Amino acid sequence: MTFHELGLSEKVLQAVEASGYTTPTPIQAQAIPQALVGRDILGIAQTGTGKTAAFTLPMLSRLEQGRARARMPRTLILEPTRELAAQVEESFARYGINHKLNVALLIGGVSFGDQEAKITRGVDVLIATPGRLLDFFERGKLLLTGIEILVIDEADRMLDMGFIPDIEKICKLVPFTRQTLFFSATMPPEITRLTQAFLHQPVRIEVAPPSSTAATITQALVASAPGPAKRQTLRNLIRSAEPFKNAIIFCNRKRDVALLHKSLLKHGFNAGALHGDMDQRARMASLDAFKTGEVDLLVCSDVAARGLDIPDVSHVFNFDVPVHAEDYVHRIGRTGRAGKTGTALTIVTAMDKKHVAEIEKLIARPIPWLDGANFESLVTTVDGDAEPTAADGDLTAKLLPPKLSRARRGRRSEGERLERTAAPEARKESLRKPRGPAASTSPTPSRLRSGSYSEAEDRPVIGMGDHVPMFLLRPVRLKPAKVAEEQD
Repeated sequence: MTFHELGLSEKVLQAVEASGYTTPTPIQAQAIPQALVGRDILGIAQTGTGKTAAFTLPMLSRLEQGRARARMPRTLILEPTRELAAQVEESFARYGINHKLNVALLIGGVSFGDQEAKITRGVDVLIATPGRLLDFFERGKLLLTGIEILVIDEADRMLDMGFIPDIEKICKLVPFTRQTLFFSATMPPEITRLTQAFLHQPVRIEVAPPSSTAATITQALVASAPGPAKRQTLRNLIRSAEPFKNAIIFCNRKRDVALLHKSLLKHGFNAGALHGDMDQRARMASLDAFKTGEVDLLVCSDVAARGLDIPDVSHVFNFDVPVHAEDYVHRIGRTGRAGKTGTALTIVTAMDKKHVAEIEKLIARPIPWLDGANFESLVTTVDGDAEPTAADGDLTAKLLPPKLSRARRGRRSEGERLERTAAPEARKESLRKPRGPAASTSPTPSRLRSGSYSEAEDRPVIGMGDHVPMFLLRPVRLKPAKVAEEQD
Protein backbone atom coordinates (compact mmCIF):
# COMPACT_ATOMS: atom_id res chain seq x y z
CA MET A 1 0.00 0.00 0.00
CA THR A 2 1.15 3.55 -0.77
CA PHE A 3 0.01 6.98 0.43
CA HIS A 4 -1.77 7.50 -2.90
CA GLU A 5 -4.30 4.82 -1.93
CA LEU A 6 -5.34 6.52 1.32
CA GLY A 7 -7.37 9.38 -0.20
CA LEU A 8 -5.07 12.26 0.74
CA SER A 9 -5.08 15.49 -1.27
CA GLU A 10 -2.51 16.13 -3.98
CA LYS A 11 -0.77 18.88 -1.97
CA VAL A 12 -0.31 16.56 1.00
CA LEU A 13 0.99 13.74 -1.20
CA GLN A 14 3.59 16.06 -2.73
CA ALA A 15 4.82 17.07 0.75
CA VAL A 16 4.99 13.43 1.85
CA GLU A 17 7.02 12.47 -1.21
CA ALA A 18 9.34 15.43 -0.65
CA SER A 19 9.94 14.15 2.89
CA GLY A 20 11.08 10.81 1.48
CA TYR A 21 8.16 8.62 2.59
CA THR A 22 6.41 6.25 0.19
CA THR A 23 4.79 3.54 2.33
CA PRO A 24 2.53 4.31 5.30
CA THR A 25 3.00 2.58 8.64
CA PRO A 26 0.21 0.26 9.86
CA ILE A 27 -1.31 2.90 12.15
CA GLN A 28 -1.27 5.43 9.30
CA ALA A 29 -2.78 3.00 6.79
CA GLN A 30 -5.73 2.26 9.07
CA ALA A 31 -6.28 5.67 10.71
CA ILE A 32 -5.97 8.09 7.77
CA PRO A 33 -8.98 6.80 5.72
CA GLN A 34 -11.20 6.82 8.83
CA ALA A 35 -10.06 10.32 9.79
CA LEU A 36 -10.76 11.66 6.30
CA VAL A 37 -14.43 10.64 6.54
CA GLY A 38 -14.83 12.27 9.96
CA ARG A 39 -14.94 9.21 12.26
CA ASP A 40 -13.78 9.38 15.88
CA ILE A 41 -10.63 7.31 16.37
CA LEU A 42 -8.97 5.57 19.29
CA GLY A 43 -5.51 4.67 17.98
CA ILE A 44 -3.10 2.42 19.86
CA ALA A 45 0.36 1.67 18.49
CA GLN A 46 3.93 1.38 19.64
CA THR A 47 5.86 4.58 20.03
CA GLY A 48 7.85 5.49 16.95
CA THR A 49 5.33 4.07 14.46
CA GLY A 50 4.15 7.39 13.02
CA LYS A 51 1.10 8.32 15.09
CA THR A 52 1.76 12.05 14.61
CA ALA A 53 1.49 11.78 10.83
CA ALA A 54 -1.64 9.62 11.26
CA PHE A 55 -3.60 12.69 12.38
CA THR A 56 -1.49 15.44 10.77
CA LEU A 57 -1.93 14.30 7.14
CA PRO A 58 -5.74 13.88 7.09
CA MET A 59 -6.13 17.14 9.03
CA LEU A 60 -4.19 19.03 6.36
CA SER A 61 -6.38 17.53 3.63
CA ARG A 62 -9.58 18.56 5.40
CA LEU A 63 -8.34 22.08 6.15
CA GLU A 64 -7.92 22.91 2.46
CA GLN A 65 -11.56 23.95 2.48
CA GLY A 66 -12.54 27.00 4.53
CA ARG A 67 -10.60 29.75 6.31
CA ALA A 68 -9.75 30.71 9.86
CA ARG A 69 -11.39 33.56 11.77
CA ALA A 70 -9.93 35.80 14.44
CA ARG A 71 -9.61 34.13 17.87
CA MET A 72 -11.50 31.06 16.58
CA PRO A 73 -9.13 28.20 15.64
CA ARG A 74 -10.48 25.47 13.36
CA THR A 75 -8.61 22.52 14.88
CA LEU A 76 -7.13 21.88 18.33
CA ILE A 77 -4.31 19.48 19.26
CA LEU A 78 -3.63 18.90 22.96
CA GLU A 79 -0.19 17.68 24.04
CA PRO A 80 1.07 16.75 27.51
CA THR A 81 4.46 18.50 27.27
CA ARG A 82 5.90 21.60 25.64
CA GLU A 83 8.53 19.64 23.74
CA LEU A 84 5.97 17.33 22.18
CA ALA A 85 3.81 20.31 21.18
CA ALA A 86 6.79 21.94 19.47
CA GLN A 87 7.50 18.68 17.65
CA VAL A 88 3.95 18.50 16.27
CA GLU A 89 4.35 22.07 15.05
CA GLU A 90 7.44 20.95 13.13
CA SER A 91 5.39 18.17 11.51
CA PHE A 92 2.82 20.69 10.25
CA ALA A 93 5.62 22.86 8.88
CA ARG A 94 7.04 19.83 7.01
CA TYR A 95 3.82 18.34 5.62
CA GLY A 96 1.96 21.65 5.19
CA ILE A 97 4.62 23.28 3.05
CA ASN A 98 2.17 23.51 0.12
CA HIS A 99 -0.65 24.94 2.28
CA LYS A 100 -1.16 28.51 3.40
CA LEU A 101 -2.27 27.58 6.90
CA ASN A 102 -1.68 29.49 10.09
CA VAL A 103 -0.33 27.33 12.93
CA ALA A 104 -0.08 28.62 16.51
CA LEU A 105 1.65 27.10 19.52
CA LEU A 106 0.28 27.79 23.01
CA ILE A 107 2.75 26.55 25.62
CA GLY A 108 4.16 27.89 28.86
CA GLY A 109 7.53 29.61 29.10
CA VAL A 110 6.92 31.65 25.91
CA SER A 111 5.87 35.28 25.55
CA PHE A 112 2.13 35.67 26.11
CA GLY A 113 1.95 38.69 23.80
CA ASP A 114 3.43 36.91 20.78
CA GLN A 115 1.00 34.02 21.17
CA GLU A 116 -1.93 36.42 21.55
CA ALA A 117 -0.98 38.20 18.32
CA LYS A 118 -1.11 34.92 16.37
CA ILE A 119 -4.50 33.98 17.86
CA THR A 120 -5.93 37.40 17.04
CA ARG A 121 -4.96 37.06 13.37
CA GLY A 122 -6.74 33.70 13.20
CA VAL A 123 -5.23 30.22 13.14
CA ASP A 124 -6.19 27.02 11.34
CA VAL A 125 -4.26 24.70 13.66
CA LEU A 126 -3.85 25.36 17.38
CA ILE A 127 -1.35 23.16 19.25
CA ALA A 128 -1.47 23.66 23.01
CA THR A 129 -0.86 22.30 26.46
CA PRO A 130 -4.04 22.28 28.61
CA GLY A 131 -2.87 24.86 31.16
CA ARG A 132 -1.93 27.61 28.72
CA LEU A 133 -5.01 26.93 26.59
CA LEU A 134 -7.39 27.44 29.53
CA ASP A 135 -5.43 30.52 30.57
CA PHE A 136 -6.08 32.09 27.17
CA PHE A 137 -9.73 31.11 27.25
CA GLU A 138 -10.36 32.49 30.74
CA ARG A 139 -8.79 35.81 29.73
CA GLY A 140 -11.23 36.06 26.83
CA LYS A 141 -8.47 35.86 24.23
CA LEU A 142 -9.68 32.62 22.64
CA LEU A 143 -12.96 31.12 21.46
CA LEU A 144 -13.36 27.35 20.99
CA THR A 145 -16.76 27.33 19.30
CA GLY A 146 -15.22 26.90 15.84
CA ILE A 147 -13.28 23.70 16.56
CA GLU A 148 -13.89 21.08 13.88
CA ILE A 149 -11.27 18.48 14.90
CA LEU A 150 -9.99 17.79 18.43
CA VAL A 151 -6.85 15.66 18.81
CA ILE A 152 -5.65 14.42 22.20
CA ASP A 153 -2.17 13.03 21.71
CA GLU A 154 -0.56 10.65 24.23
CA ALA A 155 -4.03 10.15 25.69
CA ASP A 156 -3.02 7.88 28.56
CA ARG A 157 -0.41 10.36 29.74
CA MET A 158 -2.81 13.29 29.45
CA LEU A 159 -5.37 11.50 31.58
CA ASP A 160 -2.94 9.82 33.96
CA MET A 161 -0.95 12.97 34.79
CA GLY A 162 -3.88 14.75 36.40
CA PHE A 163 -5.20 16.53 33.31
CA ILE A 164 -8.63 14.88 33.61
CA PRO A 165 -10.44 18.03 34.90
CA ASP A 166 -8.82 20.19 32.21
CA ILE A 167 -9.62 17.69 29.46
CA GLU A 168 -13.24 17.46 30.58
CA LYS A 169 -13.56 21.25 30.67
CA ILE A 170 -12.03 21.66 27.21
CA CYS A 171 -14.29 18.97 25.74
CA LYS A 172 -17.31 20.87 27.06
CA LEU A 173 -16.10 24.10 25.48
CA VAL A 174 -15.68 22.72 21.96
CA PRO A 175 -18.72 21.93 19.76
CA PHE A 176 -20.45 18.58 20.22
CA THR A 177 -20.26 17.94 16.48
CA ARG A 178 -16.44 17.91 16.52
CA GLN A 179 -14.34 14.97 15.39
CA THR A 180 -12.20 13.57 18.24
CA LEU A 181 -9.01 11.60 17.79
CA PHE A 182 -7.17 9.81 20.61
CA PHE A 183 -3.67 8.43 20.01
CA SER A 184 -1.39 6.72 22.46
CA ALA A 185 1.19 3.97 22.83
CA THR A 186 -0.46 2.51 25.94
CA MET A 187 -4.13 2.36 26.86
CA PRO A 188 -4.86 0.60 30.17
CA PRO A 189 -8.47 -0.56 30.63
CA GLU A 190 -9.21 2.07 33.30
CA ILE A 191 -8.04 4.81 30.94
CA THR A 192 -10.12 3.33 28.12
CA ARG A 193 -13.24 3.73 30.24
CA LEU A 194 -12.45 7.42 30.65
CA THR A 195 -12.07 7.92 26.91
CA GLN A 196 -15.58 6.58 26.36
CA ALA A 197 -16.91 9.86 27.73
CA PHE A 198 -15.03 11.85 25.06
CA LEU A 199 -15.49 9.74 21.93
CA HIS A 200 -18.65 9.03 19.94
CA GLN A 201 -18.75 5.53 18.44
CA PRO A 202 -14.99 5.51 17.86
CA VAL A 203 -13.08 3.26 15.53
CA ARG A 204 -10.55 1.37 17.64
CA ILE A 205 -7.31 0.91 15.72
CA GLU A 206 -4.82 -1.36 17.45
CA VAL A 207 -1.87 -2.31 15.29
CA ALA A 208 0.21 -3.82 18.15
CA PRO A 209 -0.53 -5.36 21.53
CA PRO A 210 -1.03 -2.65 24.18
CA SER A 211 2.19 -1.63 25.94
CA SER A 212 4.37 -3.78 23.69
CA THR A 213 7.93 -2.87 22.77
CA ALA A 214 9.48 -2.81 19.31
CA ALA A 215 11.34 -5.93 18.19
CA THR A 216 14.21 -3.75 16.92
CA ILE A 217 15.21 -2.79 20.49
CA THR A 218 17.72 -4.94 22.37
CA GLN A 219 16.82 -4.82 26.08
CA ALA A 220 18.88 -5.85 29.11
CA LEU A 221 19.12 -5.36 32.88
CA VAL A 222 22.40 -4.37 34.53
CA ALA A 223 23.05 -5.16 38.21
CA SER A 224 24.50 -2.37 40.34
CA ALA A 225 24.90 -1.06 43.86
CA PRO A 226 23.10 2.20 44.70
CA GLY A 227 24.62 5.63 45.24
CA PRO A 228 27.96 6.59 43.64
CA ALA A 229 28.51 3.01 42.43
CA LYS A 230 25.44 3.38 40.25
CA ARG A 231 26.98 6.35 38.45
CA GLN A 232 30.18 4.38 37.98
CA THR A 233 28.15 1.55 36.44
CA LEU A 234 26.58 4.00 34.00
CA ARG A 235 29.94 5.44 33.00
CA ASN A 236 31.31 1.96 32.30
CA LEU A 237 28.27 1.10 30.20
CA ILE A 238 28.69 4.25 28.11
CA ARG A 239 32.39 3.60 27.54
CA SER A 240 31.82 -0.04 26.54
CA ALA A 241 28.71 0.49 24.38
CA GLU A 242 29.17 -0.66 20.78
CA PRO A 243 28.25 0.71 18.34
CA PHE A 244 27.64 3.96 20.21
CA LYS A 245 26.44 7.17 18.59
CA ASN A 246 24.42 8.95 21.26
CA ALA A 247 22.20 8.11 24.21
CA ILE A 248 19.30 9.37 26.31
CA ILE A 249 19.63 8.73 30.05
CA PHE A 250 16.44 8.71 32.13
CA CYS A 251 16.15 9.50 35.84
CA ASN A 252 13.03 9.39 38.01
CA ARG A 253 13.62 12.70 39.82
CA LYS A 254 14.63 16.15 38.61
CA ARG A 255 17.19 16.38 41.41
CA ASP A 256 18.86 13.20 40.15
CA VAL A 257 18.97 14.64 36.62
CA ALA A 258 20.98 17.64 37.82
CA LEU A 259 23.28 15.50 39.99
CA LEU A 260 23.98 12.93 37.26
CA HIS A 261 24.52 15.62 34.64
CA LYS A 262 27.08 17.32 36.89
CA SER A 263 28.83 14.00 37.52
CA LEU A 264 29.07 13.17 33.80
CA LEU A 265 30.55 16.57 33.01
CA LYS A 266 33.06 16.12 35.81
CA HIS A 267 34.24 12.85 34.27
CA GLY A 268 34.70 14.34 30.82
CA PHE A 269 31.48 13.32 29.06
CA ASN A 270 29.72 15.64 26.61
CA ALA A 271 26.25 15.76 28.18
CA GLY A 272 23.18 17.97 28.35
CA ALA A 273 20.20 18.03 30.73
CA LEU A 274 16.43 18.28 30.28
CA HIS A 275 13.85 18.41 33.07
CA GLY A 276 10.68 20.26 34.03
CA ASP A 277 12.30 22.93 36.24
CA MET A 278 14.29 24.37 33.32
CA ASP A 279 12.83 27.37 31.50
CA GLN A 280 11.46 26.73 28.05
CA ARG A 281 14.33 28.40 26.20
CA ALA A 282 16.93 26.30 28.02
CA ARG A 283 14.92 23.11 27.44
CA MET A 284 14.65 23.72 23.70
CA ALA A 285 18.33 24.66 23.45
CA SER A 286 19.36 21.45 25.23
CA LEU A 287 17.11 19.37 22.99
CA ASP A 288 18.40 21.05 19.83
CA ALA A 289 22.01 20.49 20.92
CA PHE A 290 21.32 16.76 21.22
CA LYS A 291 19.51 16.58 17.88
CA THR A 292 22.34 18.35 16.06
CA GLY A 293 25.05 16.24 17.70
CA GLU A 294 26.62 18.98 19.81
CA VAL A 295 26.19 16.72 22.85
CA ASP A 296 26.28 12.93 22.86
CA LEU A 297 24.32 12.33 26.06
CA LEU A 298 21.01 13.81 27.19
CA VAL A 299 20.13 13.30 30.86
CA CYS A 300 16.43 13.87 31.37
CA SER A 301 13.35 13.07 33.37
CA ASP A 302 10.18 11.55 31.90
CA VAL A 303 9.40 14.91 30.28
CA ALA A 304 11.32 13.56 27.26
CA ALA A 305 9.90 10.03 27.37
CA ARG A 306 6.61 10.71 25.62
CA GLY A 307 6.43 11.02 21.89
CA LEU A 308 9.63 12.98 21.22
CA ASP A 309 10.90 12.03 17.78
CA ILE A 310 14.69 12.24 18.00
CA PRO A 311 16.01 10.38 14.97
CA ASP A 312 18.76 7.78 15.15
CA VAL A 313 19.27 7.43 18.92
CA SER A 314 21.53 4.41 19.38
CA HIS A 315 21.13 3.83 23.13
CA VAL A 316 18.73 4.46 25.99
CA PHE A 317 19.96 4.07 29.58
CA ASN A 318 17.46 3.86 32.43
CA PHE A 319 19.57 5.16 35.31
CA ASP A 320 16.49 4.62 37.50
CA VAL A 321 13.92 1.89 36.97
CA PRO A 322 10.64 3.73 36.23
CA VAL A 323 8.04 3.58 38.98
CA HIS A 324 5.20 3.27 36.46
CA ALA A 325 5.63 0.31 34.13
CA GLU A 326 4.07 2.19 31.18
CA ASP A 327 6.91 4.74 31.33
CA TYR A 328 9.38 1.98 30.49
CA VAL A 329 7.68 1.45 27.13
CA HIS A 330 7.84 5.14 26.32
CA ARG A 331 11.43 5.53 27.51
CA ILE A 332 12.97 2.77 25.45
CA GLY A 333 10.82 3.84 22.51
CA ARG A 334 13.22 6.76 21.98
CA THR A 335 15.55 4.28 20.24
CA GLY A 336 14.88 1.68 17.55
CA ARG A 337 12.51 4.04 15.71
CA ALA A 338 11.35 3.76 12.11
CA GLY A 339 12.76 0.25 11.71
CA LYS A 340 16.24 1.09 13.00
CA THR A 341 17.95 -0.96 15.71
CA GLY A 342 18.62 0.30 19.21
CA THR A 343 19.78 -0.76 22.66
CA ALA A 344 18.02 -0.11 25.98
CA LEU A 345 19.87 -0.91 29.23
CA THR A 346 18.28 -0.54 32.68
CA ILE A 347 20.44 -0.24 35.79
CA VAL A 348 18.86 -2.26 38.60
CA THR A 349 19.49 -2.45 42.35
CA ALA A 350 18.03 -4.90 44.86
CA MET A 351 15.30 -2.39 45.74
CA ASP A 352 13.94 -2.42 42.16
CA LYS A 353 12.72 -6.02 42.09
CA LYS A 354 9.03 -5.08 42.37
CA HIS A 355 9.18 -2.49 39.59
CA VAL A 356 11.07 -4.83 37.25
CA ALA A 357 8.42 -7.52 37.81
CA GLU A 358 5.66 -5.03 36.91
CA ILE A 359 7.48 -4.04 33.71
CA GLU A 360 7.96 -7.65 32.63
CA LYS A 361 4.29 -8.34 33.31
CA LEU A 362 3.25 -5.33 31.23
CA ILE A 363 5.39 -6.15 28.19
CA ALA A 364 4.64 -9.88 28.58
CA ARG A 365 8.25 -10.97 28.27
CA PRO A 366 11.27 -11.34 30.59
CA ILE A 367 14.13 -8.88 30.24
CA PRO A 368 17.53 -10.65 30.13
CA TRP A 369 20.36 -9.72 32.50
CA LEU A 370 23.74 -8.52 31.34
CA ASP A 371 26.73 -10.73 32.25
CA GLY A 372 24.49 -13.38 33.79
CA ALA A 373 23.55 -11.40 36.90
CA ASN A 374 20.20 -11.66 38.71
CA PHE A 375 18.46 -10.42 41.83
CA GLU A 376 19.91 -13.28 43.85
CA SER A 377 23.38 -11.85 43.21
CA LEU A 378 22.36 -8.64 44.97
CA VAL A 379 22.20 -8.54 48.77
CA THR A 380 20.70 -5.95 51.09
CA THR A 381 22.79 -4.55 53.93
CA VAL A 382 21.47 -3.77 57.39
CA ASP A 383 20.99 -0.09 56.62
CA GLY A 384 18.71 -0.82 53.66
CA ASP A 385 21.22 -0.28 50.85
CA ALA A 386 22.03 -2.90 48.27
CA GLU A 387 25.43 -4.29 47.40
CA PRO A 388 26.38 -6.91 44.84
CA THR A 389 28.09 -10.07 45.88
CA ALA A 390 31.77 -10.58 45.11
CA ALA A 391 31.09 -13.54 42.84
CA ASP A 392 33.31 -13.92 39.81
CA GLY A 393 31.79 -12.36 36.72
CA ASP A 394 29.63 -9.93 38.70
CA LEU A 395 30.31 -6.70 36.91
CA THR A 396 28.91 -4.39 39.55
CA ALA A 397 30.89 -6.01 42.40
CA LYS A 398 34.04 -4.81 40.66
CA LEU A 399 32.59 -1.33 40.31
CA LEU A 400 31.87 -0.93 44.03
CA PRO A 401 34.17 1.83 45.32
CA PRO A 402 36.19 1.17 48.54
CA LYS A 403 34.41 3.82 50.56
CA LEU A 404 31.15 1.89 50.23
CA SER A 405 32.67 -1.40 51.40
CA ARG A 406 31.03 -3.43 54.15
CA ALA A 407 33.96 -2.86 56.55
CA ARG A 408 33.73 0.91 56.11
CA ARG A 409 29.99 0.83 56.76
CA GLY A 410 30.57 -1.33 59.85
CA ARG A 411 32.96 1.24 61.30
CA ARG A 412 30.52 4.02 60.56
CA SER A 413 27.64 2.16 62.22
CA GLU A 414 29.79 1.45 65.30
CA GLY A 415 30.63 5.15 65.65
CA GLU A 416 26.97 6.11 65.41
CA ARG A 417 26.09 3.55 68.11
CA LEU A 418 28.69 5.00 70.49
CA GLU A 419 27.42 8.51 69.80
CA ARG A 420 23.84 7.51 70.63
CA THR A 421 24.93 5.92 73.93
CA ALA A 422 26.95 8.96 75.07
CA ALA A 423 26.31 10.22 78.63
CA PRO A 424 23.38 12.64 79.03
CA GLU A 425 25.74 15.01 80.87
CA ALA A 426 27.74 15.46 77.69
CA ARG A 427 24.58 16.49 75.82
CA LYS A 428 23.67 18.95 78.57
CA GLU A 429 27.17 20.42 78.37
CA SER A 430 26.76 20.94 74.63
CA LEU A 431 23.60 22.94 75.25
CA ARG A 432 25.46 25.36 77.52
CA LYS A 433 27.95 26.27 74.80
CA PRO A 434 27.41 29.65 73.13
CA ARG A 435 25.57 29.59 69.81
CA GLY A 436 26.19 31.51 66.63
CA PRO A 437 28.71 31.58 63.81
CA ALA A 438 31.61 32.46 66.12
CA ALA A 439 31.02 29.39 68.25
CA SER A 440 31.27 26.95 65.37
CA THR A 441 34.72 25.58 64.67
CA SER A 442 33.75 22.68 62.41
CA PRO A 443 34.45 23.10 58.71
CA THR A 444 31.60 23.75 56.33
CA PRO A 445 30.27 20.49 54.84
CA SER A 446 31.32 20.05 51.25
CA ARG A 447 27.72 19.74 50.03
CA LEU A 448 26.93 23.21 51.40
CA ARG A 449 29.78 24.93 49.58
CA SER A 450 28.67 26.76 46.48
CA GLY A 451 29.63 24.98 43.29
CA SER A 452 31.20 21.97 45.02
CA TYR A 453 30.42 18.38 44.24
CA SER A 454 30.72 15.32 46.45
CA GLU A 455 29.69 11.79 45.64
CA ALA A 456 28.98 11.29 49.35
CA GLU A 457 25.73 13.20 48.88
CA ASP A 458 23.90 9.99 48.06
CA ARG A 459 24.91 8.13 51.23
CA PRO A 460 21.85 6.99 53.17
CA VAL A 461 20.86 9.11 56.17
CA ILE A 462 20.24 7.19 59.38
CA GLY A 463 17.54 8.67 61.57
CA MET A 464 17.74 12.43 61.36
CA GLY A 465 21.44 12.43 60.52
CA ASP A 466 23.22 15.59 61.61
CA HIS A 467 20.03 17.64 61.63
CA VAL A 468 18.52 16.79 65.00
CA PRO A 469 16.04 19.47 66.15
CA MET A 470 17.23 21.35 69.23
CA PHE A 471 14.06 20.60 71.20
CA LEU A 472 14.92 16.89 71.12
CA LEU A 473 18.27 17.61 72.78
CA ARG A 474 16.82 19.59 75.70
CA PRO A 475 17.02 17.79 79.07
CA VAL A 476 13.73 16.64 80.58
CA ARG A 477 12.83 18.35 83.88
CA LEU A 478 10.34 16.46 86.05
CA LYS A 479 7.93 18.28 88.30
CA PRO A 480 8.63 17.97 92.09
CA ALA A 481 5.42 15.99 92.70
CA LYS A 482 6.40 13.39 90.13
CA VAL A 483 9.94 13.18 91.55
CA ALA A 484 8.54 12.49 95.02
CA GLU A 485 6.20 9.83 93.69
CA GLU A 486 9.03 8.08 91.86
CA GLN A 487 11.21 8.14 94.97
CA ASP A 488 8.44 6.54 97.05
